[in-house]
Amino acid sequence: MEEEKAVKSTVLALPAAAVCDLLSIGVCPRCIFRNFGVRGDVYSSCVLSIASLSSWLKPSVNPVELPKFEENTGSMKVKDSCHSIEEKISREETCIVCLGVLQMLCVDQNQELTTCKGKINNMFEAAVAILKTLQTEGHQFDSFCLEVSIPSVVLVRDRALWLYIKKKYGSENWFQDVMVTGCLSVKEALKLSLTKSLEDLLGRNSDMNSSFRIALFYKHMEASLELDFVHGSKENNLKRRKTGESIGIHNGNLAAIDAARTTANAGESFAAIQRTLNSMSEDDFAKKYECPPNKVHEPCQITSLCYRTSIYIGGRYLKYSRNVSQTCWMIDDERMGEASVEEIIGNAILPYLRGDKYKFHAAGREDIDVRMLGSGRPFLVEVLNARVIPTNADISEMETKVNNSKDGIVKVRELKRVGNDAWNLMREGEAEKQKQYAAVVWISRTLTDEDFKRISEIKELEIEQKTPIRVLHRRSPLVRKRLIHWMKAESIKGSSQYFLLHLCTQAGTYIKEFVHGDLGRTYPKFFIRLCCRDPAT
Repeated sequence: MEEEKAVKSTVLALPAAAVCDLLSIGVCPRCIFRNFGVRGDVYSSCVLSIASLSSWLKPSVNPVELPKFEENTGSMKVKDSCHSIEEKISREETCIVCLGVLQMLCVDQNQELTTCKGKINNMFEAAVAILKTLQTEGHQFDSFCLEVSIPSVVLVRDRALWLYIKKKYGSENWFQDVMVTGCLSVKEALKLSLTKSLEDLLGRNSDMNSSFRIALFYKHMEASLELDFVHGSKENNLKRRKTGESIGIHNGNLAAIDAARTTANAGESFAAIQRTLNSMSEDDFAKKYECPPNKVHEPCQITSLCYRTSIYIGGRYLKYSRNVSQTCWMIDDERMGEASVEEIIGNAILPYLRGDKYKFHAAGREDIDVRMLGSGRPFLVEVLNARVIPTNADISEMETKVNNSKDGIVKVRELKRVGNDAWNLMREGEAEKQKQYAAVVWISRTLTDEDFKRISEIKELEIEQKTPIRVLHRRSPLVRKRLIHWMKAESIKGSSQYFLLHLCTQAGTYIKEFVHGDLGRTYPKFFIRLCCRDPAT
């Protein structure tokens, strides 16, 4: 009763004649509330319907102006000499502005979110249907964020209705109050409508910063054709950002999420439409688009999904084998090397989080035949759509599993879950700017004490490196300037032509190419500093 009294009080505070007018042209109750700047929990009320608005407004308006609601059929009757009641009901069933989004008329492929006739505006039933989706995915979560994507054409229809209201009621006192209060968007109204019911059903609070998302993607292909007038064509489609490669074990719903986003965003983006509308004068808009908007006979289609934003597990890895690549390396369907750092670490972590896929990120990379020693290279494993949040015990088990796999050729240390500081870990390697290497070098003559001294005297040597031949097929052909900060040579017992070269260089230096010259693509090369006739290798 308290809920009904609150909704009734809100309705009676609105201009009755204008509300009835909007109902008669096919605007749903929640869209009426939006355009009058109503806020609060009234959007989630199950008593908010055309029937209730009609009965509450009956004493306030002329009977001719009032849409009549017939209780036994759940249908709205409007006097119309040209159309039968049934035809009028059919034409006005879907809201001309939100296209059924706020009426819960939208349908998905499985018909799970279809609201039956007579149950329109029942947000609780819609929340129950969403709950079924969550149960099939098996996510663990302590809060949620409701994510909504609606057709861009709703923006256009919203403006068309507002211009209709302004033209017809702009001189009314209440209109100035609405101008000050401001309207709610369909997205805001939908979240107000559903959030409370979802919180009650799930026993979890809504949090806009939550990593767990309940996503509703709406589309209306027929109405979206109306966007042609915005730019005169449908050729300005969204440019989608290319994402990195990922590796998956479980068959998750990431592909469905991506497909839903692609379909929902077909054509002009929401932001692009908003910018175009903002730059268009009211008169120009009215010439190109009917105000109020035309009626539609079919509601939006909806895809409901749930997913978790990426979880990051970070640390440092060490590589002890000279036959392990950093990422999976395939040439003509043949694997190069016995394994990859990416797979050894990622495949150990993914099952604990029950994610769909993972992406491996590292602060730089080393060649397949180069070991990674010392404190290790910073890395992140980005787990997509994880269903489980790992505990400290889980992370300890992950570290042990990696370190005991593949005869210990790859090990990890300092493994932990990282949040917003995830990429700070990656930048550690970049921020250091200096890298230290050790290389076994052969030269064509016997190394002297003078050579050892000359090498140790080299400081802050600037070199120029063209993109190495060995990576030219996958790197841009650029000339890169790099610094060799210092070098030190160490003799190898029993050999007069082999020695161990220690270097400290600027990050990004190609070490092999500096030593042997890469057929003149690196200058000056190391063997020139030693005055050798043959390049070092």
